[in-house]
Amino acid sequence: MTNIEAQAFNPNNGQSLRKLARAIMMSQGHFALILVCCKFSPQPLSVLNQLQELSSLPIQGVMLRPSVDTLFTAILTSLDEPPPPAVVVFGLDSVVAVDQVLSATNLVREEFRKQFPFPLVLWIDDRILQKMIRLAPDFKSWAANPIRLECCSHRAFHHVYKMACAHGK
Repeated sequence: MTNIEAQAFNPNNGQSLRKLARAIMMSQGHFALILVCCKFSPQPLSVLNQLQELSSLPIQGVMLRPSVDTLFTAILTSLDEPPPPAVVVFGLDSVVAVDQVLSATNLVREEFRKQFPFPLVLWIDDRILQKMIRLAPDFKSWAANPIRLECCSHRAFHHVYKMACAHGK
């Protein structure tokens, strides 16, 4: 994510993104669940680029398909070899059977710790966070408070982009 795109979220998001990068760096070598809560889904590649820039780590992104049955298997089958230093999962909000996926996640939560020796970042919205609290409370309890990002409107993004282009940034 360029500086322009970061501003299009919200000026306060720089601090949140740095907090996320720091949490990823401090969790190297062991499983850590990190929740990022944002009302809108940004471009995953932009987020990954920004996090890689802030952390200097090759972070892998996983985009879930709407037809996903289990979160654990979807992530496991998407992992690079060797496993990456961190994984950011996008698309949980678009999963059709999200209630079942979250319930199943809670049941196999120990497998995440056993199989994923890296921080796992779930990019979610408030609706998914509430479902997670209700349907996967044990899994969710492994995460600290969600890191919150405020997203500006599409119109605000274009305004910031035009201003930056006019100033040659």
